[in-house]
Parts: sequence; structure tokens; C-alpha cells
Amino acid sequence: MFVVGHPRTMADAKVSCEVHLEYPSNEAAEKVHRSVVLDNQGYMDSCVRDKAIVARVEAESLRSLLHTLDDFMACVAVAEGIVLKKGT
Repeated sequence: MFVVGHPRTMADAKVSCEVHLEYPSNEAAEKVHRSVVLDNQGYMDSCVRDKAIVARVEAESLRSLLHTLDDFMACVAVAEGIVLKKGT
């Protein structure tokens, strides 16, 4: 995970982050992604690439970005506990 800020001007200053979460299979990544994608609408963009969930978030401040990521990772942890426990 990395956080990059690309301000055009101080008024436009934003921070962004792209997170890659690797899974044992594409099927596991798809199942976890389907479990969390509805909660993320309007807050981040995400998709599945190969065996990974790729999520990108942009926020007005680092605090806001970290809050969004914290919520996302909490939802992912719950989904992983269910999906990966079933042996996918």
C-alpha cells in the first residue's frame, strides 16, 4: 500500500491510495470483492485483477483517507473470515 498526494494547487490538495490485496485464487478475490463492493460505492473504486482486489481511494485529507481505508479493511476482514474459512 502506498499513499501519494498530487496537489494541483493548495486548494485542490488531495491524497490518494491504491491497495492491492492478494488471495489464493481468483474465485476467493471475487467472493470477497462482491461482499464489500456495495459498502464502498461513492468512497472508493475497486475491482478484481487476477487473484487480487485493487482498491483506489482519493480524499480531501489524510485523516479522511485513513478513515475510509480503516472501514474498508474492517469489511474485508469480515468477508475474508467467511470466504476463506469455506476453503476457497
